[in-house]
Amino acid sequence: MIGHKLLKLWSSGRSRWRLHEGITRCGKACYSSCNPKVCIVGSGPAGFYTAQHIIKARQDVEVDIYERLPVPFGLVRFGVAPDHPEVKNVINTFTQTAKHSRCSFYGNVNVGKDVSIDELQQAYHAVVLSYGAEGNRSIGVPGEDLAGVYSAKDFVGWYNGLPNCRELSPDLSCETAVILGQGNVALDVARILLSPIDSLKKTDITQPALEALAQSQVRRVLIVGRRGPMQIACTIKELREMVNLPGTRPEMVATDFEGVAEALKDVPRPRKRLTELMLKTALEKPGDKEQERRNKASRIWGFRFFRSPIEVLADPNHNKIAGIRLAVNKLEGSGEGAQAVLTGEEEDVPCGLVVSSIGYKSLSIDPSVPFDSRKAIVPNIMGRVQQAAGLYCSGWLKTGPTGVIATTMNNSFDTARSLMEDMDSGTLDLSAAKPGSQSISALLEKRGVKPVTFSDWEKIDNVEMMRGEASGKPREKLLKVEEMLQVART
Repeated sequence: MIGHKLLKLWSSGRSRWRLHEGITRCGKACYSSCNPKVCIVGSGPAGFYTAQHIIKARQDVEVDIYERLPVPFGLVRFGVAPDHPEVKNVINTFTQTAKHSRCSFYGNVNVGKDVSIDELQQAYHAVVLSYGAEGNRSIGVPGEDLAGVYSAKDFVGWYNGLPNCRELSPDLSCETAVILGQGNVALDVARILLSPIDSLKKTDITQPALEALAQSQVRRVLIVGRRGPMQIACTIKELREMVNLPGTRPEMVATDFEGVAEALKDVPRPRKRLTELMLKTALEKPGDKEQERRNKASRIWGFRFFRSPIEVLADPNHNKIAGIRLAVNKLEGSGEGAQAVLTGEEEDVPCGLVVSSIGYKSLSIDPSVPFDSRKAIVPNIMGRVQQAAGLYCSGWLKTGPTGVIATTMNNSFDTARSLMEDMDSGTLDLSAAKPGSQSISALLEKRGVKPVTFSDWEKIDNVEMMRGEASGKPREKLLKVEEMLQVART
């Protein structure tokens, strides 16, 4: 049957042209136009894990990954904290996938602008949207537009070298910073603000961020959450890092922990261990060695529970932040489902920096794709986009911004399984040959867009590592898209 199809393809002038084009244009061994072609939009963990599963599951599928930036890996490069190099080891796995003979990477292609989803669907048998969550959830309070208020996404992007956050240059001349939210990203920001500069010098944090943090006057960071210690969203690893952070000591409010010890007996083990560490840090008298360490500490961090922001307060000139007004909450219900309810009390906290870490959110990149703007996801069932045959989604676009890299891996494998099922069952029509990247490359060329290949990215990678080596860092990231493209094209 396959031989018969190939014969038909060779006898059709257009298909013969496609095959010929493939041989001349492809950087890798080229496959028949008969092969199922899948396009993935986004090269972060969701995109790469989806590609990895598809390539392993079927020996005939060709996968093309499109990425808006010239560099791959998404939040592994731009989201993972600089002092967590072990988390970035997944890049090795992603690199193996990218170098697979049936996988191609096309960076510097802005899907939705340079090429539409409809055009991708015409060129591929299936399109998987894995472009993540690049929007910010707004705090929704007066004063959030004042100078000195930043989203965690932008703040993290600034110290991790995300090109569009390069010029953020946050003002770190104040003594107190307030972080809204108590998840892992909030603790990453707190840790970076308070870390000894010598330990950051050994990471891949950007040079401008390193210089700004070296001059920082921030000595106290408050990490604020609307619910209580039993509902905190961070994991024990991140909490332990805060507890052991050199040069710092914790500062908690004892009354925030009333009744917590008694409630612990009924909670799952991970939550129990996390809460026990918090209780120990907040309430127990430290041993002599720890007390001595705390006495020497010049910087302070602490959780503030049962608080919600109601207004960012301006200085007398109304041009920058002077503090934040918090509503005092009480909890109704217990455990994960407990709700924060206003008590009517308020308190003002003087501060010169507010970082909002209340969640990322996905954005719609093409009006033709169904999008639930309330949940900020593409509506789907097991990764199959509803009312859109041949369209799939994985990662945060599928579920909302939750979990760690391993969560995204499982979610992406699930989408890939749905896609494989649809190929095997005939739900996805594979009978017609599709041109894949060849027609898209021609379109992009016509539109003056020059994609960056994976070997082009390796040039950027080498330059960054060489620059890092010169200053004792694992890498010194290029911060401008123009710089990246210049290196890629040399």
